[in-house]
Amino acid sequence: MQTNIFVDKKERTGKPHELFGIWMATQIGILGLIYGAIIVSYELSFIQSILAAFVGALSFILVGYLSLSGKIGGTTMFNLSRAVFGVHGNYIPTLCGWINLVGWMCVNVVTATLTLLTLLGILGINTNTFTTIIALIILAILIAISGFLSQESLVKLQSFFTYVFGLMTLIVLGFLLLKTNWDLLFALPSGNWISGFLPAVSIIIAGTGISWAIAAADYSVYQDPKNSDFAIILSTTLAGFIPLFILMSMGILMTSTVPDFLSVPNPIDVIGSQLPTWMTIPYLITALVGLVAPSVISLRSARVNLSTLNIKVNNFTAISIHVIIMLTLGIYVLFISDSFLSIFQSFLGLIGIALAGWSAVFLTDFVLFRKKFGYPEKLLTGENNFNLYNYTGIFSWFLGVFLGFLFTNCVFFDGPFANGIFYNNSLGMLITFISSGIFYIILSKIFNSEAI
Repeated sequence: MQTNIFVDKKERTGKPHELFGIWMATQIGILGLIYGAIIVSYELSFIQSILAAFVGALSFILVGYLSLSGKIGGTTMFNLSRAVFGVHGNYIPTLCGWINLVGWMCVNVVTATLTLLTLLGILGINTNTFTTIIALIILAILIAISGFLSQESLVKLQSFFTYVFGLMTLIVLGFLLLKTNWDLLFALPSGNWISGFLPAVSIIIAGTGISWAIAAADYSVYQDPKNSDFAIILSTTLAGFIPLFILMSMGILMTSTVPDFLSVPNPIDVIGSQLPTWMTIPYLITALVGLVAPSVISLRSARVNLSTLNIKVNNFTAISIHVIIMLTLGIYVLFISDSFLSIFQSFLGLIGIALAGWSAVFLTDFVLFRKKFGYPEKLLTGENNFNLYNYTGIFSWFLGVFLGFLFTNCVFFDGPFANGIFYNNSLGMLITFISSGIFYIILSKIFNSEAI
């Protein structure tokens, strides 16, 4: 069993404000604008849409709160997860987390490649198969290089992305704001709070707070154990909430001038078409960074998850594995089957349901036990075959995921109850999240989980 899973105390000197730079950089991309347009697609009024954006963005408090586990436990997220699922029982949740991180990193790399090709075209460089492959390789290498950075260097890089390109994002949004059709927005009729507002919020929560919760402790583990819990929660939560709310709000406003924003094949190009010509190149660079920054975080956490899975390879080999995956999937999507990307995203959505259940079980266990009793080393290392399987966590997770699938539909299957307000949204994921937590509370009472 692994015993060297804890971060050296000498490295745990971080300050809460460093988490702000790390996490904000992951949220300054185009996805926030797309979420805003998705909200409006549920036929909500302008006020309802803004409220949905506010509530959805606030879900990043889940990442903020779970960041405390890293400070308390002294190791990364899925190592801490061993306490809840058992050292061996934790393998499947960890594998799901790794697939999710690597999968979305690959999606971002493909989108970033297309963005870079657009930028090259504007600069007068012909784009063909060769330039596409070169662009993909360059982006994969840049992301790979970030995997060799120390925590201190990573903080500086992400902070640079946050403040420099965050400012450029605000400038872009300012131009988009000038084109807003306010009369059209305020004329939007009110939608149904149950069948419209709730599903809209569920999609945002699923893609933001729940999605990023799987990496919360991977960066807070470097925080000084003496740091304020409140400061860590606030810094992390605001880092996600501020850019998400601003970008989603702008996405809502954009629907007044680009009503078909969601249906276009490349939203990045559409946004660029709304800007002055001289602003196009700075905008594309900003969009590119907005896709690379979250990939940097995804790679780092994915690499850590390989170690948690007891795949013992050095850092260079681990990063090389992820680069090969990025290039392979990128080439397949760009040259062989562009329709594969949408199918792959649906698959990642199913993985997301599994991770929603994991997040709920981890959160509930943290509130009930770990915040008070901490993470004893014997729970995480499997020493003397102790805590190999924590069936309370495993069954709570499985039951919640099974229940969520019943209310989920995708290209692979239709759950028997995935109709009405549950059709084509992420309410199944919220059902998984809520039910997994409830199951854990009940089962922990029955099996007296506090004993471990």
